[in-house]
Amino acid sequence: MSRKLSIIRFKPKPEHYDQFLTDVLENHKDKDPNTRFAVSAGDEVIVVAIRDADGFEQSAKDGVVNWLDERRPMLQEYDPVNRHTLPLTGDLVE
Repeated sequence: MSRKLSIIRFKPKPEHYDQFLTDVLENHKDKDPNTRFAVSAGDEVIVVAIRDADGFEQSAKDGVVNWLDERRPMLQEYDPVNRHTLPLTGDLVE
């Protein structure tokens, strides 16, 4: 089975940092704790997720984008191209 590793960096506005981190943790609560991690690093929240390739595509369709769209006002933009996230996804090599 092919698996994907995703690392997504977010930069919440200072006044929304705690709420955004709470929302990330709430979003992960029903997921396997060995495959989802949240990191608080300075002014950023970093999410690391390991998923099977099929689950990766399905999660994008099922609402990850909607979840992010609802929280965009809480986030600072990194730049005009990446906007509110700095994502990195690739095949997990073991």
